[in-house]
Amino acid sequence: MSESFLLEMKNISKSFSGVKALDGIHLQVRPGECVGLCGENGAGKSTLMKVLSAVYPYGTWEGEIFWEGRELKATSIRETEKAGIAIIHQELMMVPHLSVAENIFLGNEISSHGFLDYDAMNARAQELLAKLNVHDINPALPVLNYSGGKQQLIEIAKALNKNAKLLILDEPTSALTSSEIRTLLDLIKQFKAEGMACVYISHKLEEVAEIADTVTVIRDGAHIGTKPMAELNTASIVTMMVGREMKNLYPKEDHAIGEVILEARNITCWDVTNPNRKVVDNVSLKIRKGEILGIAGLVGAGRTELVSTLFGAYPTAHQGTIHLDGREVSIRTPRDAVRAGICMVPEDRKKSGILPIIGVGHNMTVSVLSRFARFGLIDEHQELAQIQAEILRLKIKTADPMLPIASLSGGNQQKAVLSKMMLPEPRVLILDEPTRGVDVGAKYEIYKLIFALAKTGVAVLMVSSELPEVLGISDRVLVIGEGQLRGDFVNDNLTQEQVLAAAIGHAAQVA
Repeated sequence: MSESFLLEMKNISKSFSGVKALDGIHLQVRPGECVGLCGENGAGKSTLMKVLSAVYPYGTWEGEIFWEGRELKATSIRETEKAGIAIIHQELMMVPHLSVAENIFLGNEISSHGFLDYDAMNARAQELLAKLNVHDINPALPVLNYSGGKQQLIEIAKALNKNAKLLILDEPTSALTSSEIRTLLDLIKQFKAEGMACVYISHKLEEVAEIADTVTVIRDGAHIGTKPMAELNTASIVTMMVGREMKNLYPKEDHAIGEVILEARNITCWDVTNPNRKVVDNVSLKIRKGEILGIAGLVGAGRTELVSTLFGAYPTAHQGTIHLDGREVSIRTPRDAVRAGICMVPEDRKKSGILPIIGVGHNMTVSVLSRFARFGLIDEHQELAQIQAEILRLKIKTADPMLPIASLSGGNQQKAVLSKMMLPEPRVLILDEPTRGVDVGAKYEIYKLIFALAKTGVAVLMVSSELPEVLGISDRVLVIGEGQLRGDFVNDNLTQEQVLAAAIGHAAQVA
């Protein structure tokens, strides 16, 4: 191994049940270098990092890993952490009810005379957070008191406490606000200047372009190429990822828009934690058959609360009426909504979208089990035929339709959740952040599905924090700001500037 490399992974291969997830992958990282690791969902990025960090220990994969010039044969995460390799997974590894300091020192607690030294741990945690320019986190408070962005910083503080020389970040910004993303990217630049190396996994290629020195692309478990970022742009990275040039990410298709199918009147929701605060304030909306209605707004504006109410899933006090085909309907639970023809793909698929320990296929058919029932028994052959058709239609990558859905990549989990909500054949489909944590190729397939549904007359109501996505596929855009309707725009040469101006309360317009 060349002395210029901190890390070199050679010919890494890994199989699951005879199916190769990694096939001869190479990865090299120098001290102070940020390597962007890119690929579609299911390409093998997270698997490769689990090999490196010994989540999959030495002996369960083929190839060689060299660390600081010596072969690394780690059999536990503790060994790789001791060497200086720290990984922050896409799903943060926090114990929510433990304090910030307890999470930072988990497994490496400071003790004195046989007792945990909380004063020392709190003081050290404060020092570590100060290094990250974070001064508004109390180390003694439970982690659950803090946002996803703050928890991300706590994870980084944990890595610093272990004297990490290589920081691996797996989709670190998928649930962060724009200001939190900015803080994180600036920190990575600071770490690079101090000599720390980084592997950055993200579908947000503009972030990769900003901080990566080199980019390694893998596709279907194979190494496609490694190039300096200076020789690439986001379009060329996409081409390497998907194996074809994608000139238009938003495959707009003509579709007829009919009469109003759903109308919500005067929807008001009160905050779960503060019953005196309105998170949605007297919002009314209409959506027509075959229409794609985008809902935009800043994080915390009330978008998710609004659509959760339409689906009967808002957990606390709310009021207003919902009308289908001009008639008022009572929707108190998601079951009521599905029966009425309203289905929803939730924002947090891990919490609300999947049953993690059951199979991919059963996650898809759970919404329509009665379709396969015969005399109180499930016709398994008929159900399996439906599952296989859905896997083919949505291009879900899984070695077996009965593998636990938690073993799939985030993008493939999302496709399964989409399938679950499409199988009941809804008249109105609500999509809350449908492409969060999803690669560009899978996004394209999801957009094609949305347009295909609109062509059949399904009304699609889509919440997204990505303005290019909202503008790329919506017929009309509602803008929500501080719980209020700030704009209702026909999407005809609509700009991001117009949407943002409405979201923050300037030049609000209702068409």
